[in-house]
Amino acid sequence: MRDLRKLKVAARARELVLAVYESTETFPIHERFGLAAQMRRAAVSIASNIAEGTGRGGEREFLRFLYLALGSATELAVQLELAIALGFIEAETGAALRDRTNHVQRMLNRLTGSVRRKLSADDHGTN
Repeated sequence: MRDLRKLKVAARARELVLAVYESTETFPIHERFGLAAQMRRAAVSIASNIAEGTGRGGEREFLRFLYLALGSATELAVQLELAIALGFIEAETGAALRDRTNHVQRMLNRLTGSVRRKLSADDHGTN
């Protein structure tokens, strides 16, 4: 079991959730239960899946939840593009959120690669 507090990607994911919540506050009222809610759910899902993965017993389970977090990050990236295109988020704010989301995606990609290599080494007995 890992210590969630020691994972930098977990901290960045939590920061992303807060930024998404703040930026969706200004969405039109008719979008509060549409795109704004979807973006919030995707952002929370990133952080939640990282957390759940750290609470699981093994590396395979951890990896599975990291992949779920990565999927949610990709979903959020698409939703951000839509929010920008629809004019719900100003370009500057959208660019900052896009950068944060991309950063979390890169961190998750590096971490999944590291866990996959460890699993592969364990499978081949090259501990």
